Amino acid sequence: MYSRQSIDKFESFPQKSTGWEGGLFTVTMDFTDEYPSKPPKCKFVPPLFHPNVYPSGTICLSILNEEEDWRPAITIKQMLVGIQDLLDNPNPNSPAQSDAYQLFVSDEREYQKRVRQEARKNTPANT
Repeated sequence: MYSRQSIDKFESFPQKSTGWEGGLFTVTMDFTDEYPSKPPKCKFVPPLFHPNVYPSGTICLSILNEEEDWRPAITIKQMLVGIQDLLDNPNPNSPAQSDAYQLFVSDEREYQKRVRQEARKNTPANT
């Protein structure tokens, strides 16, 4: 039996040579009593400008969705790697934030500019 837990703060530096480089991003993971049958709720705090991040910060990723690809065998490491990969590889088939999605599909150059602004806003000195 699992007790209710949360990982209050996981900080990640994105991969180098991406628009997110230089940023420090905090993810919270809230595990309910139903874990591992149900996935944890994962959020960026503060929320990010990203097509697959809801305005609340909740991350829209199939492996974190019990109705899609969630399996109890998915490890915390796999979840975090999936979240980190999602930063660089947004899924246009699963939009969660309208403005970020529209910019991503209509003007990738401007989207990348906005990503760099988001990274600068979330540097270690600013968090």
